[in-house]
This record gives sequence, structure tokens and C-alpha cells, in this order.
Amino acid sequence: MDLSKSLDENASAYFEKAKESRKKILGLKKALSIAQTKSAEQEEKDKQKAIEKSVAKEKKKLSKKWFMHFRWFFTSDNLLVIGGRDAKNNEEVVKNRMKKNDVYFHAEVFGAPHCVICAPESLKEKEFVAPESSMSEAAQFAVTFSKAWEEVRPIADAYSVKPAQVSKSAKSGEFLGTGAFMIYGERNWFKKTPLTCAIGFFNREQTLMCGPLSAIKKHCTFFVELKQGSTSKELSAKVLRERFIKKGYSFSVDDFVSLLPNGSFGLA
Repeated sequence: MDLSKSLDENASAYFEKAKESRKKILGLKKALSIAQTKSAEQEEKDKQKAIEKSVAKEKKKLSKKWFMHFRWFFTSDNLLVIGGRDAKNNEEVVKNRMKKNDVYFHAEVFGAPHCVICAPESLKEKEFVAPESSMSEAAQFAVTFSKAWEEVRPIADAYSVKPAQVSKSAKSGEFLGTGAFMIYGERNWFKKTPLTCAIGFFNREQTLMCGPLSAIKKHCTFFVELKQGSTSKELSAKVLRERFIKKGYSFSVDDFVSLLPNGSFGLA
């Protein structure tokens, strides 16, 4: 008590001190709440960094397989399918990678990749007959990674032939540039093939795989089905990266961009 002041004056002084104390307590509570939020956010960031670091370390352990230089996926029957990324890549697929017992696929669309169902190594030079499901998925792969996706077409035609029917020999007076080939003889058509695409985590190779939905469902522990839409490829890759990170699979935006077909997507 301040004896120089009256009882009311002392009471008023203590009341003001109590108000100031309450303000300080409220301020401390607010600061504590902000600090806790920042701590939680930092903890989440640290967790994601740890996941990314762990995945990066695992990826370094894995040697990049030869087929990852191309577009690729494994069919529901576990057969490898490869396709060219560009003209030079297409040339390499047909000239250097296609064997005489493989199955060649191409879409009847401008800008389509040259695709091959690779016969199992165990067959060597023996005749190879791919299962119907793999043939269908290879056709879907061929049309999906053509200009058809970019043009937002729901279906397109594709065909398959034997490697011996694919030639670099042009007709008289014609010239075939890099990545262009002539097809001779009868074609096995896959008319009105639907475009279908999904991207998932392929556990066997510890990497991303992009291809027909049925094949991705078969092989991937986590996947996202892709639809045609208006979201750019780059923005879609960022959205996909966040979705995969939440599931514990960390890959760069470039990893996603390199696997997606050219065009836009229906991702929010």
C-alpha cells in the first residue's frame, strides 16, 4: 500500500496493474501459439527434408536402367514397353533396341512415338506372341504419348507390325528424316483406342512409372490417374510432387515433367 494515497487511489492503481498483467498474459499466449505453429511447420519441413534425403540416397544406390533413357512402362503381364521421346530417340528405339521377335507399335497420329513391346530375354530368337492385354496397353501407350493428348482427343487409332515390316528404305523419290520409318505389309489395327494415363511409384525399381492406368494399377503401390484438362504440364507436375511427398515418395518436379505426356491435365 502507498500510504500517501487514499484507499480508492491504491485500489485504482492495483486495478491498472492487473489490466497490464492481463494484457501481458494474452500477449504471451499469442506469442506461444505463434511459436508452436512455427515449430510445427518447421518440424514438418524437417520431416520432408529427411524423407527427400533418404529417397535421394536410395535413388543413388540404384543404377539407372537402360530403358529409362526412353519412355517406358511394364505391362500388366510384366512385359517392358519402350517408346521414343523425340526424333533422335525414336531412331534409337527402332535401329538399336528393337529385336526381330519384338512387337512394333505406332499411333496413326502426327508426333507419335515409335514403341516396342520387348520380347523376354529368355525367348532370345524364338517366336514371341504378346498377350492381348499387353497389346492393348501398348496401343494405349502409343496414342497417349502422341499429339492426341495435347489435342485433347479421347481416342485415336494405333497399329502393330513385326519388326521386319519397319524399314528406313523410302519409296523412290522420297526421303526419310531422323525418326521417320516406312511400314510395309499388313498392319494389325487397334481402332478407337482410348487415351489412358497414370503415374505411380514403381516399387521394383524404386522410381516413378507413367503409362496406361491398368498397368500402373498392377505395379504401383501409390498412383494418380491423369485426365486431360487445362492445367499446364509444369503446374500439374508440382501438384503431383506434393501428393507423392505426402505419401512419403519424394521426387523432383523435373522427374514428373519428364514422364508426363505433352499437353494439359485435369489437376486442381
